[in-house]
Amino acid sequence: MNPFIDSLHPYPFQKLAELLEGLQPNPDKTLIKLTIGEPQHQAPQVALDALADNLNGVSKYPSTKGELALRQSITEWTKTRFKLNSLNPDTQVLPVTGTREALFAITQTLVGEKPSPLVISPNPFYQIYEGAAILAGANRHFLPCDANNQYKIDYQAVTDNIWQNCEILFVCSPNNPSGTVTTLEEYAFLIEKAKQFNFTIVADECYSEIYFGEDAPLGLLEACQILGHLDYQHCLIFQSLSKRSNLPGLRSGFVAGDASLLKPFLLYRTYQGCAMPIHHQQASIAAWNDERHVMENRQIYTRKFDAVLDILEPVMQVSKPEAGFYLWPQLTMSDEEFCTALYQEEAVLVLPGSYLGREVNGHNPGSQHARMALVAEESECTEAAHRIKAFLSRR
Repeated sequence: MNPFIDSLHPYPFQKLAELLEGLQPNPDKTLIKLTIGEPQHQAPQVALDALADNLNGVSKYPSTKGELALRQSITEWTKTRFKLNSLNPDTQVLPVTGTREALFAITQTLVGEKPSPLVISPNPFYQIYEGAAILAGANRHFLPCDANNQYKIDYQAVTDNIWQNCEILFVCSPNNPSGTVTTLEEYAFLIEKAKQFNFTIVADECYSEIYFGEDAPLGLLEACQILGHLDYQHCLIFQSLSKRSNLPGLRSGFVAGDASLLKPFLLYRTYQGCAMPIHHQQASIAAWNDERHVMENRQIYTRKFDAVLDILEPVMQVSKPEAGFYLWPQLTMSDEEFCTALYQEEAVLVLPGSYLGREVNGHNPGSQHARMALVAEESECTEAAHRIKAFLSRR
């Protein structure tokens, strides 16, 4: 048995199930779940058609590296979206079967060179960052992302002793759950630290295409282009069709950036056995080549956020995120109490914020927060908002 298995924490949704054990939602109301960030909007028909038209792909073993046509479509999308002058589809792009497994796998690939390897991540965080670090035998260092600092991470406060042991820095931008976006100034600082102390910036950008207004969130490779860091050394981005295109079940994403890192990562993945099926690759090509459905998707989220916030802002401390599809309100009661009482009284289910964070120096920055995923239809989201308002009004 791998000795690190016992160090893994229960997943947030397992903890939620344990919290709710024996409790029942209000039987007079239909249960509305705002817990899991699983997009519920319609998948693009162009991708579904490509999937159906290429089912004969099941007769072929796919290559781990992916078909050239897929890598080219990813390359062109990335260059356009992030205004890159160059990106080599042969050496700087690698399709992956969803970024969840890829974030885990890159950690196993990159950790182990330094005597006391360290993985740094935001806190709260996507739990794969922590689990991947534990199973790679790395120590963890959490950077608070809380209300005291407007949910921004103070990278300047990290000492050089910490950076010296760092092998991976996870940057989630737009952030899950707060929705904040990493700035050019922050990326400039981090890239210089990565050069100085030889670690990899792993940018989880899965929410980058859900934003409000005209200004798209800055990407890590885009920052590299602006800063003249044109070989993307020490930098990798992780992108996905799950949120952008409402295709979570397709398990399709990609990693792009530093060619010297993607070469050993490809070698690792040939042993891991996680090649994307041919028909999934064809559907992915169709999705990456189409922006109309992405624009329509953003418009739907914008309408939902505007409607929900119009209901909730008068009764709770909540605001529109910079990007992403989560609300991250600050609560006046414990997050577990809020979750259980709301569930029992109003049949609305949210995720306690403390389940997404870790206590450091006696403080969990996710405590007294709740994560609400606005992924359902607008009518369901607004109904949930009205119920939350009624719940809080009674208090």
